[in-house]
Amino acid sequence: MRTRTIGTTGLAVGEYSFGTAALGGLYRPCPRDTAIATLEAAWDEGMRYFDTAPWYGFGLAERATGDFLRAKPKDAWVLSTKVGRIMFPVDDDKVPTDYGYVDPLPFDVRYDYSDDGIMRSLELSYTRLGLNRIDILYVHDIGAYTHGAERNAAHFKALMDSGLKALEELKASGTIKAYGLGVNEVPVCLEVMKRAPIDCILLAGRYTLLDRSAVEELLPLCQELKTSLVVGGVFNSGILATGAVAGAHFDYMPANDDVVARVRALEELASINGVPLAAAAMQFPLRHPAVASVLLGTAKPSSLHRNAELTRITVPEALYMEADGHTLVAPPLGTEAVRQ
Repeated sequence: MRTRTIGTTGLAVGEYSFGTAALGGLYRPCPRDTAIATLEAAWDEGMRYFDTAPWYGFGLAERATGDFLRAKPKDAWVLSTKVGRIMFPVDDDKVPTDYGYVDPLPFDVRYDYSDDGIMRSLELSYTRLGLNRIDILYVHDIGAYTHGAERNAAHFKALMDSGLKALEELKASGTIKAYGLGVNEVPVCLEVMKRAPIDCILLAGRYTLLDRSAVEELLPLCQELKTSLVVGGVFNSGILATGAVAGAHFDYMPANDDVVARVRALEELASINGVPLAAAAMQFPLRHPAVASVLLGTAKPSSLHRNAELTRITVPEALYMEADGHTLVAPPLGTEAVRQ
């Protein structure tokens, strides 16, 4: 698989990589043997960069990912996990049920973006993973999208006052090779980048065939500062994979009429150009030079192989040019995506 470099770090990652949220039982159970089989399918397809987080199944995904990678050549893979959420044990009847994870481990979460919180989160991740190396740390879900404006102000202050310094010290010491943000929104990325250099951003759902929220400000700033994007959520919670079917989801909720109409137009463009809409969605982000990798996530080996096949379909450039008129946030005049 072709690789691209994370920022100026020299760390190379594949253009397609594997995200492990579904292995934590997101919306449906994921038995351990299925999780390991899915990770093996990703490896068989050439994926060598794996992203996980304490949040995914309250530790389930990290445990499976670590157990899988421990059996692989150590110099063959790249691993990222996330900081900002610290999991703590609770009684079985106190395990939260409203976060979307089915049969998670018996933990709950508290948020801590300070230097102490980041170091504690990292130590716990090493233990769950059973590995002594983590390459990239993402600050997970800082921003008003997750916390609301009032609560986020305190979290953001903790990150600015001491959290980013801890991450920089971890990088300077060689403990990690890169650090950045793992978020679902653009504004907090811009705010952090005004104050501190970061190597990379794992951005979910905001640079896709449908949602171009990152185009106007974030992508140019990433190019200027040499900050790489790792793009997740290329299907915008499902609708770019399923199409505009009844019950289709956008941004974790049922799609509204406007979104449905735009996706129907994109489906028609894909049909005219003779390619599946999902293939166009998966390949779209890699047309921009600031994008280092696209995360693909599933909890089924068959789905992983199917998605990998879609990455090998040639998508006509004409489809992407015509798709610009059906986006939620249209590219500004003069902006041209670049194939690399």
